[in-house]
Amino acid sequence: MPRSRAVVLDACVLADFIICDLLLRMAEDPVLILPRWSEEIFAEVRRTHRKLKWEEAIAETWQESVREAFPEAFFNPPKDVVSHLRNHRKDRHVLGTAIISQAEKIVTYNLRDFKPAALESWGVVAVSPDDFLCQLYEMHPDIVALKVMDMAKRHTLKGLILKVSRTAPKFAEAIERDSGQHSRGFSNN
Repeated sequence: MPRSRAVVLDACVLADFIICDLLLRMAEDPVLILPRWSEEIFAEVRRTHRKLKWEEAIAETWQESVREAFPEAFFNPPKDVVSHLRNHRKDRHVLGTAIISQAEKIVTYNLRDFKPAALESWGVVAVSPDDFLCQLYEMHPDIVALKVMDMAKRHTLKGLILKVSRTAPKFAEAIERDSGQHSRGFSNN
């Protein structure tokens, strides 16, 4: 598999239910990305779900389902790797996960914790979920459109665009624009 398809999904992204669902669909057939994370990232997701007041059974089911669907996504960086990293202390394990999983990108809302100077020598860049989804859409418009339409079956396209626009406004705008033109596999719903 090409290295560029491997991306670390940070805990803040995994805890955002709509964006997480959308990104994990990009990892299903036809595969556009290979998600990567660590046990520590999953522990952060669990803490975030508690802060968001998810019911314990729902949070546990989410963890089990994602683990079962993507068992190959777990990469736990050794402490000696993490200790040499220079990005924000609390997110060094995320960069460590990118390094050992050979991911070129970290998808995160916390870009300030991943300054380019700290990532550059490792060949890793941090990107927002919005920018990352826009990049995927630009590279694979028809496949992304089909995955969005599949997701829209639960939400309706209009409802999904509204939900996505809260945290990925540029991507939502692109989907809305193209769906209005009835292009790229979008149906009118």
